[in-house]
Amino acid sequence: QVQLVESGGGLVQPGGSLRLTCATSGISFSAITMAWYRQTPWEQRDLVAHVTRDGSTYYADSVRGRFTISRDNVKNTVYLQMNSLKPEDTAVYYCNALPYRFVWGQGTQVSVSS
Repeated sequence: QVQLVESGGGLVQPGGSLRLTCATSGISFSAITMAWYRQTPWEQRDLVAHVTRDGSTYYADSVRGRFTISRDNVKNTVYLQMNSLKPEDTAVYYCNALPYRFVWGQGTQVSVSS
């Protein structure tokens, strides 16, 4: 049974940091590219960053230089370190493969506000 469980979100002031965690099970984690996506109520779900099975990374222009994606192929977990957060980063964050192929998890809410 496939499970994607996101955690680590919260309310933070502009300029703050959060670290998101996505624990996975039931997938061939080490063999696939994993990604973080985010969605606001008024926008589609957008790709934030991805990391290939060998550790190569990609970032959306809006987060490059502030966010860092990483993975642990032993723990089957993918992380997103978010620094210098901005109000426009407010969204629900999800992990999935790239391209997505698994049922979406519940996501984790990130709110950036003073």
